[in-house]
Amino acid sequence: MTTAPENRFTPGTFAPDPRPAGRAAMLAAQTRLELVLLLRNGEQLLLTMFIPITLLVGLTLLPFGDLGSERVDTIVPAVMMVAVMSTAFTGQAIAVGFDRRYGALKRLGATALPRWGIIAGKSGAVVLVVIVQALLLGAIGLTLGWRPEPGGLLLGAAVIALGTATFAALGLLLGGTLRAEIVLALANILWFVMLGIASVHFAAGSVPDAVHTLVRLVPSGALAVALEESMRGAVDWFGLVVLAVWGLAGGAAAVRWFRFQ
Repeated sequence: MTTAPENRFTPGTFAPDPRPAGRAAMLAAQTRLELVLLLRNGEQLLLTMFIPITLLVGLTLLPFGDLGSERVDTIVPAVMMVAVMSTAFTGQAIAVGFDRRYGALKRLGATALPRWGIIAGKSGAVVLVVIVQALLLGAIGLTLGWRPEPGGLLLGAAVIALGTATFAALGLLLGGTLRAEIVLALANILWFVMLGIASVHFAAGSVPDAVHTLVRLVPSGALAVALEESMRGAVDWFGLVVLAVWGLAGGAAAVRWFRFQ
């Protein structure tokens, strides 16, 4: 006859409470994970940091094009547009596309982390990187002689926030619907295309007004003009509406067709 083992712990010493973490804790953990993965990726760092900084310094110091006597006042908003587009669109699309290919999103979908947490975590990491980019590029611009209107900085921050949301939605749409190889090629092609379209704005004096208006209907062109105007203390309502429409359309399409595998 065997006796029951003696209980060495008083009742209530261990109180298992299995349940998912709170929403704030899940979002913070996922954002931190996405940020670490983003900063470890050499290609992402090239897109998000080195290319914009090189463009800012090179275009300001080298006599390329006719950008007026205060070149830096035009170049800083343009380079900030490139930084936002690189991080929120190209980098986001490629990262999501390869996460799907390797099954990372599928495995995350099997955890207690809800779908909104995955998407919000990726978007949160993008926002943090864009904030660092804006501060870094702004500091370099000030060193090179950039002197924006004080109120323009607040307007510029709002425009950058809207542009980040718009390009992030488009990046999630691209990365969440196509194969990784296609996303890699198409995201880089679209980056160059949108950069070329936005550059037409800086040659507005030599192109017809109709062409300039068409440029502003593209997200990169709308963001470039809206940022340039905001730094002067003005609001480009046309550009803001264009960005909002693209963002809402891209977000709705991403929610409708985004796939985790």
